[in-house]
Amino acid sequence: MSDGEESGVTVLKKSRVSVVKSEEAPSMEGSGDEIDDGVSISTGSLGDDSSRSETPTQHGMRRKGRSRSNKYVKTKLMYKCTNYLKEDHGQPLFGVQFNYNSKEGEPVIFTTVGSNRVTIYECQDETNIKLLQAYVDADSDENFYTCAWTYDDVTGQMLLAAAGSRGVIRIISPVTMQCIKHFIGHGQSINELKFHPRDPNILLSVSKDHQLRLWNIKTDVNIAILGGVDGHRDEVLSGDINIDGDLIVSCGMDHSLKIWSLNKPEIKDAIEKSYQYNPNKTNRPFATFSQHYPDFSTRDIHRNYVDCVRWFGKFILSKSCENRIVCWKPGNVSDFDYQLKPSDSTVSVLHQFDFRECDIWFMRFSMDYFQKVLALGNQIGRVFVWDIDVCDPSQARCTVLSHAKCSTAVRQTHFSRDGTTLIAVCDDGTIWRWERVR
Repeated sequence: MSDGEESGVTVLKKSRVSVVKSEEAPSMEGSGDEIDDGVSISTGSLGDDSSRSETPTQHGMRRKGRSRSNKYVKTKLMYKCTNYLKEDHGQPLFGVQFNYNSKEGEPVIFTTVGSNRVTIYECQDETNIKLLQAYVDADSDENFYTCAWTYDDVTGQMLLAAAGSRGVIRIISPVTMQCIKHFIGHGQSINELKFHPRDPNILLSVSKDHQLRLWNIKTDVNIAILGGVDGHRDEVLSGDINIDGDLIVSCGMDHSLKIWSLNKPEIKDAIEKSYQYNPNKTNRPFATFSQHYPDFSTRDIHRNYVDCVRWFGKFILSKSCENRIVCWKPGNVSDFDYQLKPSDSTVSVLHQFDFRECDIWFMRFSMDYFQKVLALGNQIGRVFVWDIDVCDPSQARCTVLSHAKCSTAVRQTHFSRDGTTLIAVCDDGTIWRWERVR
């Protein structure tokens, strides 16, 4: 399609994209006790080894440490593998995202990103995965790392943002089957995209260039740059916006976690002005706001690359390549009204979720929309699922999902909005569908 080619993205029809698909729901194999048809519950020691890799697809040297033991017990969370398929490019899939903006009764849609392709699928009944559309970047060297769903606030039509190694953000319209916009600003690759939970036009991007950026995709404006004097000192790997839309948390290769407030008058003013800006009425570019100082910063949670971070209510979940996800908060445990202070790096660790054989970086966890279930894949194809719908985090039990044919790194997992379907994507280009057993 010419429009897609001019914007740098070629739109492929379904007939031109092939996937290797299983003909029936596969049988399950695991290293532990088999529970139902598709869930492996295992018991064993959890290693505390950690390592770094040169790139997201390369293993690093393992650093020995103390071993930590934990037991996985049977829980109410039971999952069955109902289908899997493999994208024909055979390259690692780095990201997967369900569309949480669809209404009840509408198709359950998710997208995967890997190589220079963005692919959209539909989950049908409890088994089938239907290929809907695929978009291929005109540059064969592009490698998409991340994607995020939003919608047009006027028409209500769904939109999809994707970005990766080239540092270009693509805005794709699945309705018109075109790349309708692209944004260039980051000097290097983009590792994660997140839309504002209350404003579908505001997009957060984090990059290898040590910066975070806020964009208004409606008016094509770069609202703000977060980074600089006291910002990240190395590649920013992950970022998230809290449910109230007033705080951003970011993390990266500098082992640090930083919190940035969006409630500052200067940023509020910049967001408001981004809606008023009209390039046809002025010769001046938009005055992008620069925030050099975060409102909170710490290096006390992790001792290695921090490659995934998410808000968990007023708490924060963060992960490094140390075989654990840490639940923590700024300030003291009892201080729920803690005011962020740049000069105060006090943190309180509330709990940590231990797992094993996940000591390479760029491995991202996920939660369902209501934050009741937590999932993370490891480097040998297993998926750890925790029931976090508990009063005491120490009571959160883990279910380990495994399949004999899934043996490469699970780069990312994502739940459907209601938490019943879990999709995992792997380094060998495979997509795995797990359904919760009631």
